[in-house]
Amino acid sequence: MVVEILAAALPLLIVAVLIVGFLWPATYAMPIAWVAALAIGFTMWNNPPEYLAAASIVGMMTALEILWIVFGALILLYTLMQAGAFDRINRGFTAISDDRRVQIVLLGFLLATFIEGAAGFGTPAAVVAPLLLALGFPALAAVLAALIGHIIAVTYGAVGTPIIVGIRDPLSSVSFTEEAIQAEGLTVAEYSVQVAAWAATYHALVGFVMPLFAVGMVVYFFSPKGERSLKPALDVWPLCLFAGIAFAVPYWLSAWFLTAEFPSLIGSMVGTAIVVSALKAGYFLPDEEWDFPPREEWPSHWVGTIEPGQNGAGKTAATNGGQAMSLFKAWSPYLFLVVLLVLTRVIEPITEFFNSSLFVIEWSNILGTPHDAAIAWGHAPGLWLLVSAVVAIPLFGMNTDQVSKAWREAGEKLISPLIALVFVIAMVQVMLLSGAPDSAPAVGSMIEVLAVATADIFGPAYPAIAALIGALAAAMTGSNTASNITFGAFQFEAASELGFPTQIIVGAQAVGGAIGNLVAIHNIIAALATVGLVGQEGRIIRLNLIPLVYYAVFVGFWAMLFVYVMPDVMPAVFDVF
Repeated sequence: MVVEILAAALPLLIVAVLIVGFLWPATYAMPIAWVAALAIGFTMWNNPPEYLAAASIVGMMTALEILWIVFGALILLYTLMQAGAFDRINRGFTAISDDRRVQIVLLGFLLATFIEGAAGFGTPAAVVAPLLLALGFPALAAVLAALIGHIIAVTYGAVGTPIIVGIRDPLSSVSFTEEAIQAEGLTVAEYSVQVAAWAATYHALVGFVMPLFAVGMVVYFFSPKGERSLKPALDVWPLCLFAGIAFAVPYWLSAWFLTAEFPSLIGSMVGTAIVVSALKAGYFLPDEEWDFPPREEWPSHWVGTIEPGQNGAGKTAATNGGQAMSLFKAWSPYLFLVVLLVLTRVIEPITEFFNSSLFVIEWSNILGTPHDAAIAWGHAPGLWLLVSAVVAIPLFGMNTDQVSKAWREAGEKLISPLIALVFVIAMVQVMLLSGAPDSAPAVGSMIEVLAVATADIFGPAYPAIAALIGALAAAMTGSNTASNITFGAFQFEAASELGFPTQIIVGAQAVGGAIGNLVAIHNIIAALATVGLVGQEGRIIRLNLIPLVYYAVFVGFWAMLFVYVMPDVMPAVFDVF
């Protein structure tokens, strides 16, 4: 059995060594790990070549569905940027206060969580960090604030992709998980909604303090060394906690009562409206403004090749046809998107129509195997993101050059995720489906072997480390979705082996996949590149270990509480919701 465990772990160990140890990009490391999974599947798991090829095709089709969503999200984002609408949204935030702590709450938390809900895949830090830099933040502080601020939203990034594609689709493709879920009287789709609700519960209980965390990290580490203090952060604790709760309540309600597409979008939009209204009414504004030390006192590692404040972003009026653009108009494509998503998910005849074969690319019995795959391009948010982007073109009076630039920039941003996602998901599907052929050993798939071994090692303490497992995968792959695909079934099987409620453990996995982005090397490199500070990855990782440890420890605490103190409450909870 030891040989099987080591062999099953080898593809994941290769990923860890190449990405974490040698700092290889995922675009290089993941194809090698996929080849290793194929080799192990063929030699150790006795999988025929057609089964290995079919499993890889399942993974590739899943990756294409993710990329369809990401493409739509990026098209909409870059359309708004080209139209000047995004600049107007940014000015709506920055005009409220010159206090750096308030700007962290508004941009580093509320705007970053909104962009995460709309686009995901590393976009928030890459967009918000340059905005903070342009306002005069040190480059290192801008990246730190943007990375910490958006973490609570990552589980539902890119309109729910980590749950829909990362949890629902892989669990439905594996017989042992699908059968176990059906035995509970649930479909996989209903089960994934419960996972999303539990993940939101962890996030709401632990993550509502993240605005205060982000402010505290910046004011402490970016004050003069001899004057470091958390007092400036504590001076604005009412604003930080108010913002965290204003986000967390609608976020949590959306996860329980709507679907996994909406929590981050609705939490950020409702939270922004509440917090901005309160600040404009004069509530929560600090008595004295806090700012960074004079520019000449900054250490060299705070700033890279782009001088803070030099491009004046956020200070020029966004216009349309010579008229100042209203905030409502700037936000309207995203409001339109939310309406479209609600209509296509809540009204059953519309939902059924867009789930029909007309809007699904399906491949059954791939290469003569029992494996099936499908791309639900009509129901996936990608279609509605594109529709919203197209509607924005005449709304903002955009010209052909602006539209072509938006589409070109979105296309360029897809190249790295395309390669990484295709191979990481193909690798995981090979591992997940390796137990399917009749010739496979009785020990089960590679993922089952690893899950049983992990459950045996940690036993009753397993809930405390479930989030850390998800964080490890996200740190390696840079993606909550990829983390869920890699370890979602693993966590399900481990929880089943130990007799724990699987929704609670898989929900902790979904949260872990979010917090791992704090130290995901290629996400950090991408964010640092936008502010001209490539080379400071180590500093960011060391600093971000502080919020990561906080999050992982307290999610582990709540998971243990839910599993051991509240087991009898679980059925009643789901009867209510």
